[in-house]
Amino acid sequence: MDAQPYATAPADSPSLASLPVPPLLTSQFDADPGGVYERLRRTYGPVAPVGLMGVPVWLVLGYREVLQVLRDESVWRRDVRYWRARAQGWLPADWPLLAGYEVRQTMFMDGDEHRAARRTHHSALRPFQDGHTPQGWELRAAVARYTDELIGVLAAESGPTGFADLGAQYTRPLLLMVTTRLFGCPVELGDELVMDLWRMLDGGPDAGAATGRALAAMTRLAAHRRARPGDDLTSYMLLADPDLSDEELGRELFMNAVYLNDVTGNMVLNTLLEVLRGNATVRLGLSAGQLGETVNRAALVNPPVANTCFRFAARDVRLGNFWIRAGDAVSPSAAAAHRDLLALDSFSSADSTISTRAHLGWGAGQHQCPSAARELGGMIVTTAVGRVFEHFAQAELTLPPDQLPWRSGPVVRGLRLLPIRYELQGDVPLPGARGSLGGAPEPLEKPRAVEREARGLLAGLRRLMFGGR
Repeated sequence: MDAQPYATAPADSPSLASLPVPPLLTSQFDADPGGVYERLRRTYGPVAPVGLMGVPVWLVLGYREVLQVLRDESVWRRDVRYWRARAQGWLPADWPLLAGYEVRQTMFMDGDEHRAARRTHHSALRPFQDGHTPQGWELRAAVARYTDELIGVLAAESGPTGFADLGAQYTRPLLLMVTTRLFGCPVELGDELVMDLWRMLDGGPDAGAATGRALAAMTRLAAHRRARPGDDLTSYMLLADPDLSDEELGRELFMNAVYLNDVTGNMVLNTLLEVLRGNATVRLGLSAGQLGETVNRAALVNPPVANTCFRFAARDVRLGNFWIRAGDAVSPSAAAAHRDLLALDSFSSADSTISTRAHLGWGAGQHQCPSAARELGGMIVTTAVGRVFEHFAQAELTLPPDQLPWRSGPVVRGLRLLPIRYELQGDVPLPGARGSLGGAPEPLEKPRAVEREARGLLAGLRRLMFGGR
C-alpha cells in the first residue's frame, strides 16, 4: 500500500509572507515582554507572525504548541539549510543573527548526525557528571571555592557592608572561571570571550565579527589541547571523537561556552532576583533547603532562554491557527509558554512541587540540554545561589524590580546588573585564605591568581556594560 501523502497548506490559507508582521523587539517588549506575548496571543492565538529585526518568523506562544515543536524532530528541523528564506537569498547579508545560525555545531544538526554528536558530548562530560569521580569532585570543589573567593574579593574591596552588583562582581566572573577550568582554557581568553558571546546573542551590529572572534578563540583552544591534552572537557571530546578537526571542535566548544556562560548565568541571576524581590513561591524552596526547587520555580517565572533557537518546518503543517509552510522559521517561546503553566491552579499553591519540573529552562525533546550538562548546570546554579545566602546576612535590591536594566534581545532576556545593598556574615573567606573547603590546601599562588582573574573579568565586563560594546 502506498504511504499516505502529507497534507499541504490550502491555497487560501495565509502564508507568512502575506501577513503583516508586527516587530517583536520594541520598547514595549523591552519594558514588558509578558504583555507583548499576551497581546499577540489575543490577536493570533498560540502562534503569531512577528518581525525579528526585519525578518518574518512565526513565534510559538502556547505551551502545548511549543512542546510539539521541540519534541517532533521529524517535522521541525534545526539545520539552518531547511530555512527557505536563507536558501532563496531573502535574508539581508548583514542580518545580525545569521552569523550565529551559520555555525554548524550539534545544536543545529538533525537525525543521525545529531545523535552521534550528542554521544560525543555525553562521553566527554561523563567524568565530570559524578561528584564521586576525581574530575567531578574537583570541579564541584572549584565551583564552591570560586564562589567563596569572589565574595571574599567583594569583602576586601567594599567591606562587610556596602553595595555590590551580583552580575558583574559575582555571577559572570564565576561562570567564566568555571569555563576556564572545565575547558582547560588559558586565562588570557577571559573577558573578551564573554563580551563576544554577549554581542552575538544580543544581535548587535557587530554580532558577526564577535561570532568570528569567539570561534577563532575556541579553535585555538582546540589546537592547544590537541597538542597538550589535559584533564578537561576539550581533551575528553578529542578522546571521544579523534576525527574532530580543530574547527569542528572549536564550534562545539563555542556552543558549550554560550550555554555555560549565558544560559547558566541567567539562571543564577534570575533565581537570585526572584528571591530578592520577595517571590513567595520561589522563597519557599529556599527556606525549606530545597535549592533545586528554588531554581525550578525561578525558571518558570523567568526562563534563562526566553525564545529558543529557530526550528524549520520540513513540510507544510498546521500549528495553532495557521498553516506553516515548508521552510518557514518558527521560534518557540519558553517565556510565553510558561505563562500557560503559571496560569494553572496548581501553580497558585505555594506547596506545589511536581509541576515546576515542567519548565523549559533546559529545553525539551531530542535537542534539550544533555543530561550530564543539565546536572552540571544545576550544580553550578544551586552552588552559586546557595553560597550567596550562606555568606550574606542581609541583601536587598537597590532598584525597584521594574527598573532593573535587562538585555532584552531576540533569544535571551538577561539582567545587565543586579545591584544590592548587603551585609556579610562574619566568616567570609578573604582572598588568599587557605583550606576554606576543608580539604587539602592549594598553593598560596592559586587563590591570588583567582583574585587577579576575578578583578580582570570584572574590569572587562564593566567595559562592556557601560559603553564597551
